[in-house]
Amino acid sequence: MSNYCFVQARYSSKRLRGKVLKKFGKLTLLEILIKRLRKSKQITKIIILTSNTKYDKKIVNFCKKKNFNYFCGSLNNVFLRFKTAIKKYKPEKIIRISADSPLIDWRLIDKMINLSKKNNSYYITSNVKTRTFPKGQSVEILKPKIFDLSNNLLTSDQKEHVTKFFYEEKKFKILNYKLKKKYNEYNLCVDNYDDFLVISKLIKKKGIYATWKSYVKEL
Repeated sequence: MSNYCFVQARYSSKRLRGKVLKKFGKLTLLEILIKRLRKSKQITKIIILTSNTKYDKKIVNFCKKKNFNYFCGSLNNVFLRFKTAIKKYKPEKIIRISADSPLIDWRLIDKMINLSKKNNSYYITSNVKTRTFPKGQSVEILKPKIFDLSNNLLTSDQKEHVTKFFYEEKKFKILNYKLKKKYNEYNLCVDNYDDFLVISKLIKKKGIYATWKSYVKEL
């Protein structure tokens, strides 16, 4: 099965500009994320989904330099960006990951992909509908066919937040994966410079391949 990981990335982040290319030691945030995703036994291809604006040329050039797969689409209409990428690559399943989550755990992703295979009647397998995982460990496994609808049905907010429409419309069956213990008060994503400093310390102490629980224990 072709399980394509679409990594949503942009350079023009409002709170920390260019964060995906900021370095933790010798590696950028994006490189650490890709290295962790490549450990997955279930993901068949990783594609950086960025925009076709001049600001994101830096991401495109970096992807070319590192030989990362990339796709350019609309900046604000992320729904359309995904929809167009689906038409090009024709994956059987999509794993949606945000590029500001460098410590996303591939073991969690593989577990959720297996869960989606066992429960194939669901359009989405997600751990964000009811959050028990830390911020920065958000995973959504999507059936591509749910994107077969008109952009005109979506509000501007739903276009920007690509899966929001599916959560708000009851007709889409969503399997929510959650833990008995809640970890949602913890943050493992890079949203601002303070987050960048925290993640830097975690990587320095635990390396780039630790489990998400190992990182959380240090917070």
